[in-house]
Amino acid sequence: MSLTRRDFARTSAITGAGIALAGSAGVLATAPNALASTETDTAHGDAAVAQGQGHGLPGVGYGPLKSDPKGILALPAGFSYQIITYSGKTRLESGEFTPSNHDGTSTFEGPRGATLLVNNHELAGPRANWTYPVPLTDGLVYDPAAAGGCTVVEVRRDKVAEWVGIAGTATNCAGGSTPWGTWLTCEETEDKAGQNGMTKDHGYVFEVDPLDHRANRAPKPIKALGRYAHEAVVVDPKRGHLFLTEDAAGPNGLLYRWTPPTGFRHGRGRLRTLAADAGVLQAFKCFDSGGRFVDDLSRATRTGTVYGVDWVDVPDRDARQVSTRKQFGEGQVTRARKLEGMWWGDGGVYIVSSFARAESPVQHDGQVWFYDPRRRTLTLKVLLGVNPDPGKDGAFDGPDNITVSPYGGLVIAEDGEGVQHLFGATDSGRTYPIARNELNIGTEAEPEYSEFTGVTFSPDGRTLYANIQTPGIMVAITGPWKRQRK
Repeated sequence: MSLTRRDFARTSAITGAGIALAGSAGVLATAPNALASTETDTAHGDAAVAQGQGHGLPGVGYGPLKSDPKGILALPAGFSYQIITYSGKTRLESGEFTPSNHDGTSTFEGPRGATLLVNNHELAGPRANWTYPVPLTDGLVYDPAAAGGCTVVEVRRDKVAEWVGIAGTATNCAGGSTPWGTWLTCEETEDKAGQNGMTKDHGYVFEVDPLDHRANRAPKPIKALGRYAHEAVVVDPKRGHLFLTEDAAGPNGLLYRWTPPTGFRHGRGRLRTLAADAGVLQAFKCFDSGGRFVDDLSRATRTGTVYGVDWVDVPDRDARQVSTRKQFGEGQVTRARKLEGMWWGDGGVYIVSSFARAESPVQHDGQVWFYDPRRRTLTLKVLLGVNPDPGKDGAFDGPDNITVSPYGGLVIAEDGEGVQHLFGATDSGRTYPIARNELNIGTEAEPEYSEFTGVTFSPDGRTLYANIQTPGIMVAITGPWKRQRK
């Protein structure tokens, strides 16, 4: 049963506009240890940040970052990192170099105390375009013309091993893990066979099993989840829904929900058995407390904004003639620019809109929303105003991959302009730096720093894994983790 605009307006009138925030992330600021403004200055695009508010508050964060003599990763005092994989330097078990362009990652409990990680490699287009594509391992190839895929990394105390999980896919981006212990890798492309050198259609989701090599043979796309520029996916463990983000523009992308067919039960490898038209794929449609349709999420200029959500069927999920996001007319669905990382936590879905520029009604440098499937509401938890000086350290912008921290709040990978961070946010909304990328891939005169990706904790919560996407470095960060004060 859908939640109608009238139902939501009536509920809002009863409970008041200040519906309690779901989840635990709070609101974020654009500067460390500052509280975010509750409103974006829409005239200038800059958040009015309460600079210095809470600065030095005991128990918040881990202190200032210290530069790395090796020029890789700045960390707080007491923390250290280990390089796990490095494209062009470390090698797979089969002898090839680790592929480049690390992206979405998740951890799994491996055999005999090992940690397994599945790591996406965001490699677009033909293999000839890349020095270190994902090797075409026999039996694990979808399209031999494509460069992307996933590797599985096994980390033990005295050994690291890496092998191919799937190959011949394209632009493998954020993805997501499942409650049954597998990885869903997402292709952020709409290339069809014959386009951009491809021999098969792309833009699908594939399942990769980190524990069972045989389960990954003869890769098969999960066509029921649609064909579009997939970014991330999460699974509602209670209701069985899958939520998927689309990172696209012209027009802006959509948030999707897939409802399984009646009688379907999730489990290892079961998604790939589904028919191409199994279940129902829908796009979201939001409305405010007054029942007014919301065309784009950038319209929200205050943290704590709550929208009601309806779901609208996608006419042609395989997008044979028209991209899925273009199959809807004005007023039918809600859009958002740069719908990126997602994470299931606190009984719902955290969803990132990384930034918005001229293609959106209102500019911003980052939003994180929380979708509560029980209430069918979407709450703005994070709002970052446009960063006026991205090259200056201290401000955060462009959230991308996220994870819920076992120490409270969120940990967020930055994909903005200029300086790139991993940063945390407490439940009350105070932000703090965790790491800074110091690997300059530009020049001394014009420095350039790659985005962070794949932020995820080990199953025991002791190690934070993350990637520097270019050239492709996976690091394991350890230190005196502690519960963050609210």
